[in-house]
Amino acid sequence: MGGRGLPLPHFLCPWAPSIGSPFPPRARKTFCMVPYERFQAWKVAYQLTLDVYRVTTAFPKHELYGLTSQSRRAAFSVVANIAEGSAKRGSAEFRRYLDIALGSLSELSVALRLAKDLHLITEDVWRTIERRRNHAGTLVWRLYAAVDKNKRQVGSPPTARSRPVPPVPA
Repeated sequence: MGGRGLPLPHFLCPWAPSIGSPFPPRARKTFCMVPYERFQAWKVAYQLTLDVYRVTTAFPKHELYGLTSQSRRAAFSVVANIAEGSAKRGSAEFRRYLDIALGSLSELSVALRLAKDLHLITEDVWRTIERRRNHAGTLVWRLYAAVDKNKRQVGSPPTARSRPVPPVPA
């Protein structure tokens, strides 16, 4: 729901029931949750992105187009790819975006290590962010595995037990 109890515009909540819906306003509000927001991997990666943006504000100006930009882009790429992948049709596409998110987490690891070794961040700050980055990576891997497992269960060929028995010739 938008402000003053008005329904959100279609482009903000296209999957929500329309005006005159049999669902009460409270139930309609739950329909407006963006699909990626339900993933713990996205939530942790989003907090990681906020951490990276906060930490990189203290980087020197001469790093603005270097390490600052690369760190922020890598962190943003993680949450953006989880969100974009969740909006795609099919598990193969979603897994492809999760794979890109995992690559961005690795890129972020290198950028953060470099920032630590250049003394742009302290060892404690690096440990804290690295811990969150590892947690995000674990959750993205688990999400990838869950999507992969679901794909194999849904799209797998029938097993010997589940094959239909051919009719007996007359």
